[in-house]
Amino acid sequence: MNKCTHCCPGKFNKITLVDASCHALDIHRDLSVSARLRKPGPPERIDGMTVGVVTVRQGDAPAPHKGEVHPDGDEIVYVISGRLRVTGESEPTAPIEVGQGEACIIKNGEWHRVTVLEFPAQFVHITPGPNGGYRPL
Repeated sequence: MNKCTHCCPGKFNKITLVDASCHALDIHRDLSVSARLRKPGPPERIDGMTVGVVTVRQGDAPAPHKGEVHPDGDEIVYVISGRLRVTGESEPTAPIEVGQGEACIIKNGEWHRVTVLEFPAQFVHITPGPNGGYRPL
């Protein structure tokens, strides 16, 4: 994951190139944006929104948790390629499938899990914080 080779989030440019494959973008409450190197495991939470790009290839490790919840706001998941299944705890027998060019909104407080159905999968998540939880593996 830390194979970042062409980004400059530490520089004070008016326009900054960020490698979204290894950085998350944090949108703070004052609507300023900063880039943060992503770390393995459940995502770090900030007081604002985190935008991340996730790429999952055949054979990659599964999600770093067994589900998560975001009590501070709704989460958006937009699929760039592949296909995902999003299962919510309130309706575990009625998961939705999200394909290329589609998005889903996961309401605040809904425990949910994302499973890759079609590889390679790439998706964008816009996740609220700072509060939230996840179920460890």
